[in-house]
Amino acid sequence: MPDIVDLLRSRRSVRAYEDRPVAPELLRRLLVAAMAAPSASNSQPWEFVVITRPAILERLRSKLLFARYNAPAAIAVCANLRIAHNSAARHYWVQDCSAATQNILIAAAGLGLGSVWIGVYPLPSVMAPVRQVLALPEDVTPLSLVYVGHPTEHEPPNGHDRYEERRVYWEQYEPRKRRARKKNAKHE
Repeated sequence: MPDIVDLLRSRRSVRAYEDRPVAPELLRRLLVAAMAAPSASNSQPWEFVVITRPAILERLRSKLLFARYNAPAAIAVCANLRIAHNSAARHYWVQDCSAATQNILIAAAGLGLGSVWIGVYPLPSVMAPVRQVLALPEDVTPLSLVYVGHPTEHEPPNGHDRYEERRVYWEQYEPRKRRARKKNAKHE
């Protein structure tokens, strides 16, 4: 089993996909991973729309400027407060659905698939076409689309380390730490 931190570090946003479908069983596994996400007070306010029909994917691509990738599948992560297990979802659905989205991205990497997170909420100009194309009722809010497919290129694992010690504070925030680093950089 791969080290989970190595898997997280190797995950990339993929924007170019092979022209072959994603097996339904793999899509189901992504949904299992999504629904394993934590949620506030276990409210689980999420619902998912899986899109594999080329005509619907093309309609989404034609309406969304930043979502014109050739993925053969997409998963819309939505919030439905009516089905949430409790009222915590009213305040935390964005975090809950974001955790589900992240789980899809991580699971896709673990399954050898590529994926990319397309932000939908809170922009009305993006939410409206997604609602329209997917026939979402007004009380279901689309948070994100995740495009999924077999990537055309595979980057080597652990290609980039994004860890930056200067962004870490122990015990409390230290604003002087950042200013001191900027001042020292000017004198170098």
